[in-house]
Amino acid sequence: METKSPFLDTIFLLRKNECITLFSNIHAISPKEEQEAEVYFEAEFEKERLEFLSDQLICNTTTAVWAAKILYHSAQLYLIREDTANNLENFIPEFKGIRDISSILSADLSLRFLPEVIMALNSADPEDPLIKMLEDILTEFHYSGIGYDLDLKQVNWEEELKDKTYRKLYLERIVEKKDYKLAEIPFINKLLMAEFGMHKEAFWRELKIITEENQ
Repeated sequence: METKSPFLDTIFLLRKNECITLFSNIHAISPKEEQEAEVYFEAEFEKERLEFLSDQLICNTTTAVWAAKILYHSAQLYLIREDTANNLENFIPEFKGIRDISSILSADLSLRFLPEVIMALNSADPEDPLIKMLEDILTEFHYSGIGYDLDLKQVNWEEELKDKTYRKLYLERIVEKKDYKLAEIPFINKLLMAEFGMHKEAFWRELKIITEENQ
């Protein structure tokens, strides 16, 4: 899709090449751009859905666009702060929808890139209030934050990972990111060991097997 939209250009380039273009000012996002983003995310979700082999999940386009706007605005706010200090919530609105597997995976199309943005913001100014706002979003959508140090003590993991497709994706990303903090949570550790079976050494040699004795 060819476009001259800073919002769409940012999202397309990021998902294609994993790099971000920063513009000289924060452009407003039009309804037409949001509609184009919905079409794009539906296609991207379908590509990924084919990989995790589930015909039960469809793209929540509203959530996908919300997440894309969060990502776009947070990246632009890395450089542009003129007249934004008192209205950051206008750029980074809270999630108002229903948090289910489809919305989690739809948001992830963009939010998986958010940890890198937060780390860049933290390097520039660790006291930046934007960091806490973004971390709160990642805490809610923590599948996208695997590999980033979040406080997930309140998560009921048995309830969180009861869906087989989501559980498989969650465990795979923990292994991909080598997230020791998550992998050593007893419930998750047990799931991982069951997945590894006799091949743990090949998948993750350094990961400890967590038992009641060594918790």
